[in-house]
Amino acid sequence: MTVEVADISRGQASGELVRSIDWRGAFWVASGVPALVLFSIGGIAGTTGKVAFLVWAVSMLMGFIQSFTYAEIAGLFPNKSGGASIYGAAAWVRYSKLIAPLSVWCNWLAWTPVLSLGCSIAAAYMLNAIGPIPAADSPAVLAWVQAHAASIGPDSPRVVEWLAANGGKTAADAISALLAQDGVAALTPTIRTWTLFTHSLGPVTFSLNAVFFIGAILMLITFAIQHRGILGTASVQKYIGLLVIVPMLIVGVVPIITGQINWSNYSPLLPLKAASAPELGAWDINGWTLVLGGMFIAAWSTYAFETAICYTSEFKDPKTDTFKAIFYSGLLCLLLYTLVPFTFQGVLGLDGMLAGPIVDGSGVAAAMAQMVGGSGFLVNIMVMLMILALMLSIMTAMAGSSRTLYQGSVDGWLPRYLDHVNDHGAPTHAMWTDLVFNLGLLAIAAADSTSFFFILAVSNCCYIIFNFLNLNSGWLHRIDNGHIRRPFKAPTILLVLGTTFAFVNAAFMGAGAKVWNPMALVAGATAASLIIPVFLFRHYVQDKGQFPAHMLEDLNLTANELQERKAGILPYLALVAGIAVVLFANWFFTLAG
Repeated sequence: MTVEVADISRGQASGELVRSIDWRGAFWVASGVPALVLFSIGGIAGTTGKVAFLVWAVSMLMGFIQSFTYAEIAGLFPNKSGGASIYGAAAWVRYSKLIAPLSVWCNWLAWTPVLSLGCSIAAAYMLNAIGPIPAADSPAVLAWVQAHAASIGPDSPRVVEWLAANGGKTAADAISALLAQDGVAALTPTIRTWTLFTHSLGPVTFSLNAVFFIGAILMLITFAIQHRGILGTASVQKYIGLLVIVPMLIVGVVPIITGQINWSNYSPLLPLKAASAPELGAWDINGWTLVLGGMFIAAWSTYAFETAICYTSEFKDPKTDTFKAIFYSGLLCLLLYTLVPFTFQGVLGLDGMLAGPIVDGSGVAAAMAQMVGGSGFLVNIMVMLMILALMLSIMTAMAGSSRTLYQGSVDGWLPRYLDHVNDHGAPTHAMWTDLVFNLGLLAIAAADSTSFFFILAVSNCCYIIFNFLNLNSGWLHRIDNGHIRRPFKAPTILLVLGTTFAFVNAAFMGAGAKVWNPMALVAGATAASLIIPVFLFRHYVQDKGQFPAHMLEDLNLTANELQERKAGILPYLALVAGIAVVLFANWFFTLAG
């Protein structure tokens, strides 16, 4: 493979990102990452049961160890933005023109859905506040049931059907349950069921409902804040971050201090027999498959603080700021991702974690408020703080993913129009792309929990692909670019562990994606492959088969030097081994029934 470089103009409309922040600014921009626990804490609890707290702790520890590899390769590129995928692509380009942009593309597909998923959860919280669904035992529902007691008779077809599905129950039980169900439906505010349009498409449903429109407004607010550039974004997120991190610490610490932890909620340490069912299983293939499904989806949240190195070209002193940004962001996430799920499980217990509003995420904020003794007004305050937490994660995602698109365009991986920067140093064309793409995803995420977790699973398949390529790029850079000075050089043992974890994560994907949706693995591979026509258009149509001359300027490489492949066949063997691990794990780990 021949790699050619040329001085390709990026157009007069393009600008450059501005060096306006230090590591503290990146830390605050990345402070939205701990809030990602709200996206899947219910789903993981419903999948792994009593093993959930351990899943979060192990996943976070793996993410922290992997971050040292990312910190080293980021230091090689003080003039690039966009994160680890950009730095990893520079290692793979010697060996394949298609593998390199796959790293960039998959990182973007992993990060950008945070906008739509976060907005859908925040919108659901808001709907719960302004138009709550009444509880079956609430006074209003009980009054409705009493007023309509004669509407269902013991011989009703509905009663017969209910009794057939609930053996051992009486007709009176059926009538009570059905009346309560009808009462809840009758008293549910119309805004909760209204939709402008809904339709099923393959494994998902999309809906233009209230959640969609509220989420779209939140997304536009995020866009407006991001439009001011990274310095303005960091300033806003500093204050929101404090409002969010402190309550999450309170949620993690107060139940321990006040003695609310029930230690029996952690034992016996067995996986569930089936997802969302309270019966404990065993450490058999079915149990391991559920746990690996939890490890798979947890990675999407716990590894995500690597976004702190998305802003290298915006650091005042990238040589020192890069490592500090990812290291201190990692420490914060290590604390919160270990503490919050631990207390969450210790207070709620297995039955509490398997409750419907917890599994689908809509009741997580209220549950956390009750964990610290909140009620009434305090619950509302906690819910608002959780909404702020989600907004923080959304801003973090837009800041990071838009810069991945921007730098991918600058380096010749993605279409040229994405390299535009406004007067504030914000990559606005990339941000508009994020916005439009996520409005489409929001319509799917807003439909139901099945569609929500389908997006999350597909997104995480792309994230594991990015993770695999970039952890392996650490040793590739050591071999091919060992002569380049590194502001931070990771201990070799951590680099080896990171490489090992690349294959472990591949196993998580092969075994665990099916837990969330039978189509997730195939859909994830399909989404990743879409980079092929995108890259071919940019490289061969727009750039005539040549890369921009500045693509590898930080490595001081010439076109001839780029042809040297010191690693030989090893990168190709790593790719084949990774694919083999995914396929074997997918075949070996199966769900019962």
